[in-house]
Amino acid sequence: MGKFSLFLVSLLIALSLCHENIVSAAGTEDGSEQWGYVEVRPQAHLFWWLYKSPFRVEDPSKPWPVILWLQGGPGASGVGLGNFLEIGPLDGNLKPRNSTWLQKADLLFVDSPVGTGYSYVDDVHNSSLTVKTDVEAAIDVTTLLKEVFNGNESLQRSPLYVVAESYGGKFAVTVGLSILEAIEAGELKLKLGGVALGDSWISSEDFVLSWGPLLKAGSRIDNSGLRDSNSLTQIITQQLKYGQYEEATQSWYELEGVILSSSNNVDFYNIMLDSKKDPIEGTTNEASKQMSTKRYSKYLDSPSLRSAKKGLSSLMNGVIREKLKIIPTGVKWGGQEDIVFPAMVGEFMKPRIKEVDELLAKGINVTIYNGQLDLICSTAGAEAWVEKLKWDGLDKFLSLDRTPLYCGGDGSVTKGFMKSYKNLYFYWILGAGHFVPVDQPCVTLEMIGSITQSPNTS
Repeated sequence: MGKFSLFLVSLLIALSLCHENIVSAAGTEDGSEQWGYVEVRPQAHLFWWLYKSPFRVEDPSKPWPVILWLQGGPGASGVGLGNFLEIGPLDGNLKPRNSTWLQKADLLFVDSPVGTGYSYVDDVHNSSLTVKTDVEAAIDVTTLLKEVFNGNESLQRSPLYVVAESYGGKFAVTVGLSILEAIEAGELKLKLGGVALGDSWISSEDFVLSWGPLLKAGSRIDNSGLRDSNSLTQIITQQLKYGQYEEATQSWYELEGVILSSSNNVDFYNIMLDSKKDPIEGTTNEASKQMSTKRYSKYLDSPSLRSAKKGLSSLMNGVIREKLKIIPTGVKWGGQEDIVFPAMVGEFMKPRIKEVDELLAKGINVTIYNGQLDLICSTAGAEAWVEKLKWDGLDKFLSLDRTPLYCGGDGSVTKGFMKSYKNLYFYWILGAGHFVPVDQPCVTLEMIGSITQSPNTS
């Protein structure tokens, strides 16, 4: 083949990766990884990173799945945290992860909303560019999926499973509904396999109501702490009742402070631990408002979970940035995260139970999984909001017994429980806090294989 022919082939490949909304795209030479930007709105750019599984099994009766991972926050990076600290092929030291979810599916990480991770807006001072609601974030992600999937027949053959953690669960249910709407309109070529909600912030009211009693039962707070906690939760309940979501968010910050003070700094992500001294400094009101969401990122990047000498930010803005090559000059991983939460402050406490009901009614598989030791999105809170569903199979689901879960062929140690009815599934993962894949990788990997019906899952 001549040089001119090679040039044409290269040009065609480049064009195939650069549709109308794609700023730039690249990948590894063997095609096992692809990444790029999609301009989802004028001056608003989402970054994505797709890993193709080396464990792929070709089975016509069970197409190999793709997992879209959505991180929490809002404002935490899936490309960074979910990828390198939870489920991706490499850990924070760039060593192979034995429990990577690539064993069960291809993995698609997206930094969403704009301003998260490598995603960015052209002008951080232009408030019209930031996402204000879960639905707006879902529309942006759906726009990205159109660009990634519509021109790729191989991806279209793989069912997509939206899997989320923490606040990402609120994004997940709105993304699921947005995907279905785009599919029905003929605008998106993919099959939605299901939505999985890991320790997800679906109903703030049910979670905050669970905090005091849970900590009192575990001897972490006393009657005085419980009384102070209950006083604030009653205020939050009234604020939510009247749609005072920003006021409820402020009360939520105050409640976190009461819990930390009464418990001698319990860790919101694992009630068996003490919270590390928060590294975020600053006395401004806005800084205090973002403390909780930044604590989420800092926890995953703590020495107990990651032994690298340098933090995740150094990794992402160093060797990973050099590998990707397409990050624009002036864009820093995490450099715009401070614009994300303030833009969504009026959305943070809004429930998304109704959207779960809509997904169930449309026949979409919905999986809820929770870590036993989580506080922020406690299992008790998750059970409470599930009982509020209006889905016609709820009574039968609630009446069923649970099935114990084991791992790795060892039937002597209970790792969790599970029950399901029709298209609703619930997993109780023992010994895990908020970050279930980190705390219990073995049983979580088996769970995700069952959720996605991966061909290499027995």
